[in-house]
Amino acid sequence: MNEFIDYILQFQNLNQQQIDFISSKATKLKIAKDDYFCEAGKIPRQVGFLVKGIFRICYYNSKGEDITKYFIEESNIVADYFNFKKQLEASIYLQAVTDCELLVFSRQNWENTATTIVGWETIVDKMIQNYLLQKVKRRSSLVEQDGRSRYLEFIKDFPTLVNRVPLAYIASFIGVTQSSLSRIRKNIR
Repeated sequence: MNEFIDYILQFQNLNQQQIDFISSKATKLKIAKDDYFCEAGKIPRQVGFLVKGIFRICYYNSKGEDITKYFIEESNIVADYFNFKKQLEASIYLQAVTDCELLVFSRQNWENTATTIVGWETIVDKMIQNYLLQKVKRRSSLVEQDGRSRYLEFIKDFPTLVNRVPLAYIASFIGVTQSSLSRIRKNIR
């Protein structure tokens, strides 16, 4: 829980009573590698904070190919937040790439926190803005580069993921085939 409290304190100061209240609303959850936290076609029911592990945001294209849109590392929110908030069906999957440990808030507990903690919505807005800025920064640099440059940029932006994420997911994320990525990696060494 300390990781989550440290995370939200980046965005706004809270007193001990508020911290205790927030802590009382979260539960621990373990998700096994390859299992889903959120699935396309289902309404997201919870918001998580990733304590340990890696998630990926993915979808299936019109050809049925599995496409990785983004990775979520430790100390970040894990949620399809827009659809959680609006109670709409998700269009993406949040899949555990490794065994994961999360702190999870049910919809009711998240709403209780919002109605009890003054400024909670501001904290949440800042968390989402932080996440989106990170995502845009990391993705925008990949758009106009060749495969080798995209892989090198991936290593720079996600240094802790290179050896923890399957090559197929990295290849999908940077927009190359797995065999191309293997050649790129061989030529870099």
